[in-house]
Amino acid sequence: MASVSPEETVENDARPRTITAESKLYIDLEEGCSPIVYRDEYNIHLLGMEKLHPFDACKWGNVVKNLKKKQKLKNMKLVTPNEATEADLRLVHTSSYLRSLKWSINVAKITEVIPVAIVPNIVLQKRVLKPFRYQTGGSVLAGKLAVEYGWSINIGGGFHHCWGNQGGGFCAYADITLTVHFILSHYAHIQRVMIIDLDAHQGNGHERDFMGRKDVYIMDMYNKYIYPNDTYAKKAINRKIELFAYTEDEEYLDRVSTHVEGALNEFSPHIVVYNAGTDIMEGDCLGLLSVTKQGIIQRDEIVFQKVKERQIPIIMLTSGGYQRSTAAVIADSIANLNRKSLIDISV
Repeated sequence: MASVSPEETVENDARPRTITAESKLYIDLEEGCSPIVYRDEYNIHLLGMEKLHPFDACKWGNVVKNLKKKQKLKNMKLVTPNEATEADLRLVHTSSYLRSLKWSINVAKITEVIPVAIVPNIVLQKRVLKPFRYQTGGSVLAGKLAVEYGWSINIGGGFHHCWGNQGGGFCAYADITLTVHFILSHYAHIQRVMIIDLDAHQGNGHERDFMGRKDVYIMDMYNKYIYPNDTYAKKAINRKIELFAYTEDEEYLDRVSTHVEGALNEFSPHIVVYNAGTDIMEGDCLGLLSVTKQGIIQRDEIVFQKVKERQIPIIMLTSGGYQRSTAAVIADSIANLNRKSLIDISV
């Protein structure tokens, strides 16, 4: 973790209420739209270099394509978010961290694609970091929509390895932290936030950002043998569930049901941020778990069911997932939530 001088701490530097009040990230839902957030600029095109990472750099667009192939959803209208500006990002990130992204070598480390280090930074800003900033704006907007409509989905975001002064693991901006700060700054009646992180990897970014906070409860269930294994960040987890590699559906879903129920009973949040990574799926080379496609669909249904039956707003972020089949699974899961009346996609 890089050292930060006292004058650079987010708390001293950000002026949260001023930043959120002046931000253009909170926009109203247009008539006929569902609270599902997406824009084509989420997708990454970097001269073919994006293929050097196992991540499907067009996953987000492929989710939408798969959704619109479904007969009942082909005419759905999505919400188009704005790009998070540097002023917005300063609510979470130090100026030194944001400056560091102007060096291509640092972007290469974050994206884990070393050849990116030789690409001019102006290209990376447009082709890599701008898509991340749009997705970050999408997560923040999803927070507003969840408060207003009871649920929302950002077809993107979930950059849970990034915190205030450091990025990593394909995560350049701390969208989860930013989303929570925006909600707490805008809505006086929301004072307790729960993060349910079911990506295959430990969510060390938001854990470091919310270390010691009593108003943010973190449940994190992850493969204990893989990246990032951040021992310090684990101190921030209120309900920690560490899985063995290649855990299968029966055990996985039983743990999801038991621990989501337990967390909600223990904390009683006013809103839930659900980080719904699909890198738990069997065959994922980075997640190394063995949950089936149907298991992922059931997982999301369990989370939404338990949260919605308590009438708590929920924000879903799509986070990790490193197979070409991932996008179709996310689309199938969203369609299932709609079919089970856990969300209502207007068409």
